[in-house]
Amino acid sequence: MGIGLGIFLLVTGAILSFGIQPDAVDFVNLNTIGYILMAAGVLSLILGLVMNTQRTNTTHREVIDRNEERDVRHRDGY
Repeated sequence: MGIGLGIFLLVTGAILSFGIQPDAVDFVNLNTIGYILMAAGVLSLILGLVMNTQRTNTTHREVIDRNEERDVRHRDGY
């Protein structure tokens, strides 16, 4: 569920609500289905934006562990 799905649902709902005559299909009210799809699109857009905002608010911290006493060995094993 993301921003693209929300935009798709909004456009599809607007086409069904405002672009097609409501009495084109007898057994289904296209205006109601269009309004439901637009509401789902708005909800999807809001959830997508909230999830993207949470994803970008992460902080990263680099920890450098310095060891002052180093074990230096020679190549011949001493």
